[in-house]
Amino acid sequence: MLDMMKMMGKMKEVQARMKEAQDNLVHVKATGESGGGMVKATVNGKKQLIELDIDPTILKADDKVLIQDLSIAAINKAMEEAEILAKEEIKKSTEGLIPNIPGMDLSNFMG
Repeated sequence: MLDMMKMMGKMKEVQARMKEAQDNLVHVKATGESGGGMVKATVNGKKQLIELDIDPTILKADDKVLIQDLSIAAINKAMEEAEILAKEEIKKSTEGLIPNIPGMDLSNFMG
């Protein structure tokens, strides 16, 4: 019975660390660029777009489709990078608490 109590305590610690890691994802930032840097998108680890920078020269081009395509590409690149950084942050926060089990993906706990 004592082992079960230890395990429950460990699970509570894991949950607390996971919650803390999830809360800290707001501070993880990733930037994606497209069009040779003409459009830059920055997202946080919670996959929220926090900044979009568009070079004024393409605004003058009056090409709505180009601006949309470059924006989408930059945002998608930033989202991919944010996902990688968020997984690393979660892994770092739970290191030593959860055994390294091949195939176990903690990203499901990221919310």
